[in-house]
Amino acid sequence: MMRIIPLFVLLFLLGACWPESISFRDSGGMPVEWKTFTIENLENTAPNCPLSFAPLLTEQLKDGVQNNTRLLLNTKKGAGEVNISGVISNYQVQPIAIQGADNATNNRLTMTLQLKVKITAPTEEEWQVVSTRFADFSASANLADVEQKLFAEIAAQMVQDLINKLYSNW
Repeated sequence: MMRIIPLFVLLFLLGACWPESISFRDSGGMPVEWKTFTIENLENTAPNCPLSFAPLLTEQLKDGVQNNTRLLLNTKKGAGEVNISGVISNYQVQPIAIQGADNATNNRLTMTLQLKVKITAPTEEEWQVVSTRFADFSASANLADVEQKLFAEIAAQMVQDLINKLYSNW
């Protein structure tokens, strides 16, 4: 009899921890009401940023959200449950790793993207997402030669920042 009581207690405790449902489909942290999204063309207000980077980053954000979430692109402005607009607000190169005689061995390209995410369902809300990312390159390299590669690295990180925000709202 003394061995049966601990067995019942153990079964009771395990039963309380049992999941309500088991599924191999990950619904993520996004509300089920979210079906579509829109992204307005990004603005470029950073003084030194190449003009082509805003449309390139807009397309990368569209592709990233479509390929990594269940949301579908809605081409009608403001018609999605998730509506995104934004601006490239900072784009600068700074020397880092200063060595003797004030010579830098590396430079850092820093870019800041400010996004406004308007949610229309299940409840209306608005988020501000600020993503500042950087990529380092050798001071002996010409910026024009490595700029596209650095932009691709930074843009990939910014896309991931947006996806993380959509999935988890953090």
